[in-house]
Amino acid sequence: MLIAWTTVSTPAEAERLADASIAQNLAFCAQVEGPIHSHYVWQGRKTAAQEWRITFKFLEEQSAALSAYVHSAHPYDTPQWIVIQADRVGEKYLSWARAPRSSVNL
Repeated sequence: MLIAWTTVSTPAEAERLADASIAQNLAFCAQVEGPIHSHYVWQGRKTAAQEWRITFKFLEEQSAALSAYVHSAHPYDTPQWIVIQADRVGEKYLSWARAPRSSVNL
């Protein structure tokens, strides 16, 4: 199982990315958190902004398609895209994640 994060500037953008990732079967779970307060340097200037974080949970075979979708649909020029491999995942949760999604009413 892989987990990835990105952030956007509005809750509506976060919900749109999360919902589409599930509807297109690119992730099996997408969670929206926020607001969070981000501090960073952008174009040489110290910046602080309110953002919403989307956490995507997905399988390796979904990785390329999810990344392509997020990068094409993301409102930022340079979106945060951090992906990690989960070291340990509960057996029941992983079985649920691997279950076919074609029979689910999206």
